[in-house]
Amino acid sequence: MASFSEECRFLDCFKRKRVKITLLDTQVIAVIQRINLNKTVILEDVYEVQTGRKFPGVKLIFGHDIVKVELHFPVSHANLCSVDDAHKTTLQSLGNRTILDDIVEHEDSMNYVLIDELQEKFGPAVTHIQEQKVIGIGANFFGPVEQERLCWLQVATKNVVYIFDILLLGARAFKNGLCMILEKRHILKVADLMLFYKDTGGFLPDRVSTLQEVVRIHLKVPVNKLSPLWIQEQCTEENPEVWYIRPCPPVLLKIMAVSVVHLLPLRLVLLDALMSDYTTLVDSYMSSYQNKSVHMLHDGKQNGVELPEEIQELEAVRQERIKWASRCYLVTDDGLLDRSSFKS
Repeated sequence: MASFSEECRFLDCFKRKRVKITLLDTQVIAVIQRINLNKTVILEDVYEVQTGRKFPGVKLIFGHDIVKVELHFPVSHANLCSVDDAHKTTLQSLGNRTILDDIVEHEDSMNYVLIDELQEKFGPAVTHIQEQKVIGIGANFFGPVEQERLCWLQVATKNVVYIFDILLLGARAFKNGLCMILEKRHILKVADLMLFYKDTGGFLPDRVSTLQEVVRIHLKVPVNKLSPLWIQEQCTEENPEVWYIRPCPPVLLKIMAVSVVHLLPLRLVLLDALMSDYTTLVDSYMSSYQNKSVHMLHDGKQNGVELPEEIQELEAVRQERIKWASRCYLVTDDGLLDRSSFKS
């Protein structure tokens, strides 16, 4: 009987080979990306022989569905000559943009790890993430909303960004730790809705800000440095199939990593802004004790300390914010503030 290592080496011999696979209900031509010991095969660049239809991204085949496998050496074929033309165009356009320069600037301080299998790196990554009190999370999907499929999950810690290839890892990734991480209550999430609510005196916006908007406004990042975020959004809107490409081009991996590195510093800035009223009130309250005489209230039932004037002004501050918001934003029929209508 062959040893485990010998079996692995044997299976590795088939990686990157183009094959013709006869299944129970069809025939496909594809490149083998990986053969797993659980008798599943991961294929890429997959075409159906009968129709010439190309399947986007990778395809998982179960061993019990395979009837026959043949090595395939394709000749000129009308349906095969344009392999991934759309993807190549997209990637070439990425390479021609100044985004690469922006990414290089981030690389010195950005350490990312690609995780596309459950062995070796997956376990230590999940353990490291679970030890964090704060993480940043990003994701890339493909497909219409009702059939949306998660392709990539990015998790940023203080020192590293983990990029999980959910398309290859599948549901096992969540069963082996990711689900527990995403559901943990003590891991804080970044949002700017509460800050908007505070700054406008109690209004809510008509939509959630994009990451680009939040980073530009709160971290003061120049617009010309937001290229990776714009490109990621553009890819998702115009050619979402790029998230299906395997192996993933390095430029896309770097874009995904850059898209989450801002989340942790953003959280600190937002928390400071949210706490500004509180710290001002505490400072005023303590100052009133140090610099003024304390006025005691006697109502016959219980004694108390009169509210300092600074704290009594809090309602006046809120009213001023409401007036400011009403001047700077249009109000929708639902009573929400239209973000896009803002005028300084």
